[in-house]
Amino acid sequence: MIRQSWYEQSARGRLANLLDPGSFSEFLGPERREMSPHLALFDLPRQFDDGIIIGTGSIEGHKVLCAAQEGRFMGGAIGEIHGAKLTGLLHAACRLQRDVVIAFDTGGVRLQEANAGELAISEMIRALLEARAEGVRVVGLLGGRAGCYGGGSLIAGCCSALVISEQGRLSVSGPEVIETNKGVEEFDSRDRALVWRTMGGKHRYLIGAADIFVDDDVAAFRLAAIEALRVPAVLDQSVLAGEQARLELRLRRFGDAADGIDVWAKLGVARPAELPELDIDAFHATANACREGADAAR
Repeated sequence: MIRQSWYEQSARGRLANLLDPGSFSEFLGPERREMSPHLALFDLPRQFDDGIIIGTGSIEGHKVLCAAQEGRFMGGAIGEIHGAKLTGLLHAACRLQRDVVIAFDTGGVRLQEANAGELAISEMIRALLEARAEGVRVVGLLGGRAGCYGGGSLIAGCCSALVISEQGRLSVSGPEVIETNKGVEEFDSRDRALVWRTMGGKHRYLIGAADIFVDDDVAAFRLAAIEALRVPAVLDQSVLAGEQARLELRLRRFGDAADGIDVWAKLGVARPAELPELDIDAFHATANACREGADAAR
């Protein structure tokens, strides 16, 4: 079988490879042309789906609701229509008791729609948590061109499980944002190795911020989604308390680390500087020996 890169796929390509053949039915498709009402004010191009595709389909016969962000349109940034589509999908999941899979690829809130975008983030988080409280699994897939930053990372952090590849990046603040506000001495956004050591998939998996680490391959993401959809999803006070305790422990353990390499050394990685070069099998062997435990309640 010829491998296909998840990173290189479009949003529609990711859904086509993730779902069972012929099972996808799009909501608010091209004929509806659900475009941003704000971008024309800034003389910016609009896109007919506003950078997100939503619909229903199946994975190994398991019916799901699904969404995929298009990182090639404004970096997958979230605006009013983009957010409303995902919020509506999550409300539907709660009512239908149907699991959700989201392919994240976003730089965060669309600056041209700042207030509307921020409001959309809060509405999506509320809808996601309401769905999880009703027992719905929400699985996030991270490995796209834009990464998963800003408000998008907050949504991802609320998912019941996250699948990530080495190409995936997950952080509340993006590299350029940190550099702009704190200076290049604090974080050099052009240092790609630094970006991946602090925000990349291997690092996030090692510290328990992602649940499954996969190769950059559409088939691997599909198999991981199948695995994640088999795990019971629970969200109650005990889960929230456990997650808070784990985050406090992480801060005490790694709070003085200046680099991902420092974190890996504290985790017990024998040769932390070599970890970025490990292939997936060698990385999994290392991670199995020293990875921080992810939230067991997930």
